Amino acid sequence: MYIDEGNNASLEQIGASMNALVGAAAAGQFAVNEHGGNALLTAIRKMLDWLERQEGLRYVLDQEPMLGASNAATVMKPYIHQVATDHQGFLTQLAALRETLVKAESAITVAMNNYRHVDEDTARRLSQQE
Repeated sequence: MYIDEGNNASLEQIGASMNALVGAAAAGQFAVNEHGGNALLTAIRKMLDWLERQEGLRYVLDQEPMLGASNAATVMKPYIHQVATDHQGFLTQLAALRETLVKAESAITVAMNNYRHVDEDTARRLSQQE
């Protein structure tokens, strides 16, 4: 299957960026306050919930379609299945999206903890100076 990504980042670049985000959060290179982090987590969790509700669709698309026994149907059946399941297929991309969202959720949670630690450290230093 061909995906016309236009001028946007490729799917591989998005995955690499998410891995970098997780690494940056783990290294303490960025922080997110609770208000912003919770907004991001809410959006991420809504997408994860939507993906979970698509289980039936995934099951249907993972099957070879029942198009009949005509020559055209016989030719189209494997192609339709391939479009859904090959390495760039719709189901494959849904699985990649889920993995990316789980990583994003983890990174935002770590970044929120980073913010909390920085905030607490700053407050401690300010109280020591008084």
